[in-house]
Amino acid sequence: MALDTDLESTVASADDVPEASDVHDIGSEIPIEDVFDEAFMAEYTEFDDFEEMVAASPSDVSSAAELEQVPTGAWDEFIAETTAFADDEEMVLAARDHWVAKKLDL
Repeated sequence: MALDTDLESTVASADDVPEASDVHDIGSEIPIEDVFDEAFMAEYTEFDDFEEMVAASPSDVSSAAELEQVPTGAWDEFIAETTAFADDEEMVLAARDHWVAKKLDL
């Protein structure tokens, strides 16, 4: 399920959108828990938070820091079974849009 988000048109129609540098220090890493926050996880997954999802994945990993150890095919299948998304890419893009909208207060 692809989310129907169009941040560009939403931003264009907003009255007062802050500059990117006002809401995030460009070049700094965004914590994964901020992108996949509890609101996003509750709405689109079977899990309360991202760490719980990773721990439930079909692998021996127990934290998001170890996520790269999960085979891509297995992770995509797990996402398709436990979230509203078809694969990792779809989920990441939706989470990104969610994070940006939250930061811009849209």
